[in-house]
Amino acid sequence: MTATVTRPAPPRRQAGHGGGSRRDREMWVLMLPALVPVLLFSVGPLLYGIGLAFTDAEAGRNHVTSFVGLANFGDLLADDEFWSSIRIGLVWAVSVTVLQFLASLGLALLLNQRLWFRGLARVLAVVPWAMPPVVIGLMWRLVYHPDAGILNSTLGTDVNWLADFTWALPAVIVMGVWSGMPQTTVVLLAGLQGVPRELYEAVEVDGAGTWRRFWNITLPQLRPIIVTITSLDFVWNVNQFSLVYVLTQGGPGGRTRLPMLFAYEEAFRYGFFGYAATLGLTIVIVVLALLGFYLWRQLREVS
Repeated sequence: MTATVTRPAPPRRQAGHGGGSRRDREMWVLMLPALVPVLLFSVGPLLYGIGLAFTDAEAGRNHVTSFVGLANFGDLLADDEFWSSIRIGLVWAVSVTVLQFLASLGLALLLNQRLWFRGLARVLAVVPWAMPPVVIGLMWRLVYHPDAGILNSTLGTDVNWLADFTWALPAVIVMGVWSGMPQTTVVLLAGLQGVPRELYEAVEVDGAGTWRRFWNITLPQLRPIIVTITSLDFVWNVNQFSLVYVLTQGGPGGRTRLPMLFAYEEAFRYGFFGYAATLGLTIVIVVLALLGFYLWRQLREVS
């Protein structure tokens, strides 16, 4: 007869004690140095700005700030200059985002080929990314200079590009496309290098040409990257301030006054901090609505 040995069951850990909770505490302790600056310089000012939008805060020592509810939003909706800045901002953001994506995609496809000095070309493609916005704005002011600008010298014209009511916004858009191409190109180039070579070889066996390979293989493989980078570009372009401020300061006659420039003028030129905060909050809501609709459409098409 064989004896059966019964092993004791291992002791259970009590909930709320032991290694799990200790690791959680250690994780929060390690994250605290990174969370404190975020709370102080991001979350705190954001909440303060939201609260400021419901007040009549203005510059001046003797002004007593009081709660006004939705009065600022009513004034904003009746402000023709606000609607003008929104229209200009949407034209700017959509134009720059679309043209930036098309130009960056073409450049990424080119840099993905086996070319002479390809490494040098890739380095030169990201040079605008390393330049401060102020330097970019000053450089393009020289390009558009009516007397000594390289553009007028090349075209043989005497157009004052930045002071002309017709050409000011297109000129600024061109600068925005040029300055934003590097990061979009780098992201798309990384996506192209991640496409499996076997997919191209399979369609080449079927006799597919360049356009068919691009349409059936490249674009579907890049679709998640395209959605991500165009969404980020749109948000960055809507919030653009420094480039346009250095180049035109919103002129001529407000033709390049983006929403962020309008908010800046209301706050720091006229001292209407509550009204400027309302404008900023409204822009955030509009951007989130447009971005949500765009992402919803893209995800619905994927599913």
